Amino acid sequence: MLGAVFGCYFLDCISFVIFRVNKSKQLLSVIDRNFGTLAFCRRWLDRLNQSKYLIALKNLCDLGIVDPYPPLCDIKGCYTAQYEHTILLRPTCKEVLTRGDDY
Repeated sequence: MLGAVFGCYFLDCISFVIFRVNKSKQLLSVIDRNFGTLAFCRRWLDRLNQSKYLIALKNLCDLGIVDPYPPLCDIKGCYTAQYEHTILLRPTCKEVLTRGDDY
Protein backbone atom coordinates (compact mmCIF):
# COMPACT_ATOMS: atom_id res chain seq x y z
CA MET A 1 0.00 0.00 0.00
CA LEU A 2 1.30 3.42 -0.90
CA GLY A 3 1.64 6.05 1.80
CA ALA A 4 -0.80 8.91 2.19
CA VAL A 5 1.77 11.68 1.69
CA PHE A 6 4.67 11.74 -0.76
CA GLY A 7 7.84 13.76 -1.19
CA CYS A 8 9.79 14.06 -4.40
CA TYR A 9 13.57 14.24 -4.60
CA PHE A 10 14.95 14.87 -8.05
CA LEU A 11 18.19 13.21 -8.99
CA ASP A 12 20.84 15.13 -10.89
CA CYS A 13 20.88 12.33 -13.44
CA ILE A 14 17.09 11.99 -13.80
CA SER A 15 17.44 11.96 -17.59
CA PHE A 16 19.31 8.64 -17.33
CA VAL A 17 16.56 6.85 -15.39
CA ILE A 18 14.78 4.14 -17.35
CA PHE A 19 11.05 4.27 -16.65
CA ARG A 20 9.46 0.82 -17.03
CA VAL A 21 5.97 2.31 -16.77
CA ASN A 22 5.13 4.71 -19.61
CA LYS A 23 3.02 7.03 -17.46
CA SER A 24 5.77 7.46 -14.84
CA LYS A 25 7.65 10.13 -16.78
CA GLN A 26 4.44 12.08 -17.45
CA LEU A 27 3.41 11.83 -13.78
CA LEU A 28 6.85 13.00 -12.66
CA SER A 29 6.45 16.02 -14.93
CA VAL A 30 3.08 16.83 -13.31
CA ILE A 31 4.59 16.45 -9.83
CA ASP A 32 7.55 18.67 -10.74
CA ARG A 33 5.35 21.40 -12.26
CA ASN A 34 2.84 21.52 -9.40
CA PHE A 35 4.71 20.52 -6.24
CA GLY A 36 8.44 20.55 -6.91
CA THR A 37 10.07 18.97 -3.86
CA LEU A 38 7.20 19.82 -1.48
CA ALA A 39 5.17 17.00 0.01
CA PHE A 40 1.87 16.20 -1.70
CA CYS A 41 -0.96 13.69 -1.38
CA ARG A 42 -2.86 11.55 -3.87
CA ARG A 43 -5.98 13.69 -3.44
CA TRP A 44 -4.09 16.64 -4.97
CA LEU A 45 -3.20 14.52 -8.02
CA ASP A 46 -6.92 13.74 -8.37
CA ARG A 47 -7.68 17.47 -8.31
CA LEU A 48 -5.20 17.95 -11.16
CA ASN A 49 -7.33 15.54 -13.23
CA GLN A 50 -4.75 12.77 -13.07
CA SER A 51 -6.29 9.33 -13.43
CA LYS A 52 -4.93 5.80 -13.34
CA TYR A 53 -1.65 6.99 -11.86
CA LEU A 54 -1.19 4.51 -8.97
CA ILE A 55 1.09 2.12 -10.88
CA ALA A 56 3.18 5.04 -12.15
CA LEU A 57 3.38 6.49 -8.62
CA LYS A 58 4.46 3.12 -7.22
CA ASN A 59 7.10 2.90 -9.97
CA LEU A 60 8.44 6.34 -8.97
CA CYS A 61 8.55 5.19 -5.33
CA ASP A 62 10.35 1.96 -6.30
CA LEU A 63 12.94 3.98 -8.25
CA GLY A 64 13.55 6.18 -5.18
CA ILE A 65 12.47 9.37 -6.96
CA VAL A 66 9.36 9.78 -4.79
CA ASP A 67 9.31 8.80 -1.12
CA PRO A 68 6.05 7.72 0.57
CA TYR A 69 5.44 9.03 4.08
CA PRO A 70 2.94 7.59 6.56
CA PRO A 71 -0.03 9.79 7.44
CA LEU A 72 0.24 12.05 10.48
CA CYS A 73 -1.50 10.39 13.42
CA ASP A 74 -2.41 11.85 16.76
CA ILE A 75 -4.97 11.25 19.47
CA LYS A 76 -8.27 9.96 18.09
CA GLY A 77 -10.69 12.84 17.52
CA CYS A 78 -7.96 15.51 17.48
CA TYR A 79 -6.85 17.58 14.52
CA THR A 80 -3.39 17.06 13.06
CA ALA A 81 -1.71 19.42 10.62
CA GLN A 82 1.68 20.02 9.07
CA TYR A 83 2.93 23.46 8.13
CA GLU A 84 6.04 24.84 6.50
CA HIS A 85 6.38 27.46 9.22
CA THR A 86 6.07 27.62 12.97
CA ILE A 87 3.25 29.93 14.01
CA LEU A 88 2.45 31.34 17.42
CA LEU A 89 -1.24 31.90 18.13
CA ARG A 90 -1.74 34.78 20.55
CA PRO A 91 -5.05 36.07 21.86
CA THR A 92 -4.98 39.08 19.54
CA CYS A 93 -2.77 38.02 16.62
CA LYS A 94 -0.94 35.24 14.78
CA GLU A 95 2.84 35.47 14.43
CA VAL A 96 4.99 33.50 11.97
CA LEU A 97 8.18 32.65 13.85
CA THR A 98 10.11 30.99 11.01
CA ARG A 99 9.63 33.64 8.36
CA GLY A 100 12.82 34.06 6.35
CA ASP A 101 14.08 35.50 3.09
CA ASP A 102 12.35 32.76 1.09
CA TYR A 103 8.84 33.62 2.34
